[in-house]
Amino acid sequence: MLARRPYDLRHACLSTWLNAGVPPARVAEWAGHGVDVLLRIYADCVEGDDQIALSRIGEALS
Repeated sequence: MLARRPYDLRHACLSTWLNAGVPPARVAEWAGHGVDVLLRIYADCVEGDDQIALSRIGEALS
């Protein structure tokens, strides 16, 4: 079985988009809800973004 509920597929999709680096505003738009809802539900799903964020900060300060 691929998923127990259709929501599980949606959750996997949105989590994958966020982990792939798609901006949260774009993911929220595609999902049909606001960024505040997206971040409240999916913030814990994003993995490994600390290094990306630190790299971007370093580049901005260079």
